[in-house]
Amino acid sequence: MSMHENQTPTDAASDDPHAGAAPIEGSLPDNLMDAAVQRIVELEAELEEMKNRWMRAEAETQNVRNRARRDVDDARQYAVQGFAKDVAEAAENLKRGLDAMPAAGTSDIIDRLRDGFQGVERSFVGLLERNGIKGADPTGAMFDPNLHQAMAEQESAEHPAGTIIQSWSQSWTLHGRLLRPAMVVVAKAPTTAAPESSGDGD
Repeated sequence: MSMHENQTPTDAASDDPHAGAAPIEGSLPDNLMDAAVQRIVELEAELEEMKNRWMRAEAETQNVRNRARRDVDDARQYAVQGFAKDVAEAAENLKRGLDAMPAAGTSDIIDRLRDGFQGVERSFVGLLERNGIKGADPTGAMFDPNLHQAMAEQESAEHPAGTIIQSWSQSWTLHGRLLRPAMVVVAKAPTTAAPESSGDGD
């Protein structure tokens, strides 16, 4: 009889390395799958958060670029604001000088001087406008505190209250920004005299 033949069934079972081991539970793969799904969910949430942060950072960067571009444009357009004010005042003085000249037809030399100064004024004003400096006579317009400075009020039955009936100077702007307000006289409604009360006399 061989050696293996002498083994009992119990002994044969003891030689099997899997003998007596607990059967593999079906829940182990489920646990692994749940953990994997949970990890995928966490990674997707982290990715979404990173995308949101990147988009916010990109938007803020673009805002900074836009603000910087606006600041540069403003600096380029308005760096000469002080000079533009002085030039606008020079244009006003030139106009006052023309207005103070004798009327046309006084003499040939006066007429020639007037024509010459008017040509200079037109050229000067055109030069200013090409560089964004514009003057406007507000006579007849409604008073605008953003553009006009009221120097006086005058009663008028011919103009609606708030109408500019006289301008002592023009309003001047640089690329749409106010340089000098117009000095104006504004109409106001005439005061109505209170009717005199008549005595009874009795």
